[in-house]
Amino acid sequence: MLFAADKGDINTIIGGIAPDWGPFGSLGNEAKVMIEVVMAVAILLCLALAIWGAAKQRIGATALRDTFSAEQGKGLIIAGLTGVFIIGSLGTLFTIVYGMAV
Repeated sequence: MLFAADKGDINTIIGGIAPDWGPFGSLGNEAKVMIEVVMAVAILLCLALAIWGAAKQRIGATALRDTFSAEQGKGLIIAGLTGVFIIGSLGTLFTIVYGMAV
């Protein structure tokens, strides 16, 4: 029998949004924790924005028959998910830009 998660731990899941520090490894531990907390809060805000947009689209499209609200909700969904993607890839982007500069 093969278990999919037999070698992982909670740090594998939590460390998913933490950047691979690469060239910024010389930062102090407190600075790293602060950056991780800011990134986590920003991702949660972007997800909340996407959820709010989904609710606004659903309510505007069905209950109120308001096409403007539905379109605005669609824009909020796209903005929220794009924000999650950008914040999630910031560590990689910084490492690539730093590597190209060196």
